[in-house]
Amino acid sequence: MNYELLKDKVDFNAIAVDAGCSGNPGAMEYQGVYLGNEQRLFHFGPIPGTNNIGEFLAIVHALALIKQNGWQMRVYSDSVSGMAWVRNRKAKTTLKRTPETAEALDLVARAENWLWQNPRHAEVLKWNTEEWGEIPADFGRK
Repeated sequence: MNYELLKDKVDFNAIAVDAGCSGNPGAMEYQGVYLGNEQRLFHFGPIPGTNNIGEFLAIVHALALIKQNGWQMRVYSDSVSGMAWVRNRKAKTTLKRTPETAEALDLVARAENWLWQNPRHAEVLKWNTEEWGEIPADFGRK
């Protein structure tokens, strides 16, 4: 990442999150990276799910981590859907519950519950991929 180019646009004391999914639904995973040094802070999966579920869970995971540690930082996501689901505290997934998808849907319910219990949380900002390039948490599978 070109820190010099982005220094006036991006808060580097932040967590960047992203999800990847092979198929829809398919093998879904997500991760969070600290922008200050691009260190991976968390990774989850793969489990059966969808990309939007992964994006949503990644944001909530980052928010919970920030709160748990008492950090003062923001979260960046490139997912409009994931950010909307967080804002509404409700995942608008159409994924059907099956034995394979139960874990992902249980995590969604847990994340929604966390958001209802923690309405005040770190700010979630849109990563401007067109201007800044791929989000540093990207899985690089495009």
